[in-house]
Parts: sequence; C-alpha cells; structure tokens
Amino acid sequence: MCRNIKTLYNFDPPATDDEIHAAALQYVRKIAGFAKPSSVNEAAFNRAVVEIETASSRLLSSLVTAAPPKNREVEAAKAHARAEKKFGPTRQVER
Repeated sequence: MCRNIKTLYNFDPPATDDEIHAAALQYVRKIAGFAKPSSVNEAAFNRAVVEIETASSRLLSSLVTAAPPKNREVEAAKAHARAEKKFGPTRQVER
C-alpha cells in the first residue's frame, strides 16, 4: 500500500512540487489505512492530501541549514548499496 516516504529536505536540486505531493499522498494513505478512498471519503481524503502538501512545502521552504545540499544520485547509490547488503544483489530485468 505505501512505499517509504523519502527525505525531501536539503537536496540539490530541491524537491519538486510533484515529489512533495507524492509524499503527502503516501502519508495520508498510511494514516487512513487505505490506498484509494471510497466515494463518500474521497473529498476528505483529497483535502487532507492538499493540506499536508501545503504544510510540507511551507516547512521545506522555512528550514535552514549550514550543511551542503545532498546529491540525489549519490544518496540513491548509497541506499541501493544498503539494500544489496541487507537483501543481496538484485537481478536486472531485461525489457
């Protein structure tokens, strides 16, 4: 139902609106307990996503750090290496 919500702060390039929306959607899905709301709950679900997205954007724009921004590709490679260590090598699927 829900993938891990990724850290969005202090990356170069900064998080996009789409990434912030995806994180808000995943958060609401997780706390609601379902991936797609029923029609009677759809308005409340969508309103919550927008509110979380707005709050997240406001938070990200107001945070301050002296640390240099992290590189997305380097961080993804580190995460991949951690996953391989934990779960073993992954197979590449040919398309």
